[in-house]
Amino acid sequence: MAATSRVFPAVEALVRLSELVEERRRQLAREAGLGELQLRVLEGIGRSDFMPSLFARGRRTSPAAVSRALRQLIDGGLVAARICADDARRRAYTLTPAGRRVLARVRKRREQALLAVWEGLPSRELDRFAHFAERLAERLEAHAREVDARE
Repeated sequence: MAATSRVFPAVEALVRLSELVEERRRQLAREAGLGELQLRVLEGIGRSDFMPSLFARGRRTSPAAVSRALRQLIDGGLVAARICADDARRRAYTLTPAGRRVLARVRKRREQALLAVWEGLPSRELDRFAHFAERLAERLEAHAREVDARE
């Protein structure tokens, strides 16, 4: 019981951090004139070979929601779609110049926020936090896999 009572404040702090990070993501999306999913899709396209179905699965969202976000981004002139040369059943998505500008603004605002919040924190504490957060994330992922396997 004593160990559990020590865990609750840590979990509450983690939930608070998670909610604050999600709020900041919503703010960034709003500042860019986008919805949160639209921003995530735009960032996904900006990173690599974007596949809507894999993106939806990885974000635990519906393929229909991702398709809607893509259509809105295309209609807004931020993303272009073309038929893949190697597989005519697939579409390749790329950022337009306007999409790259929006992402650049989002990145700049994100960097400003990171500096405002994280700068000045002791390096040793940041290193310990990063290490602990990685270990905790691995344990949470393993637990989620175990629960999924039982269902």
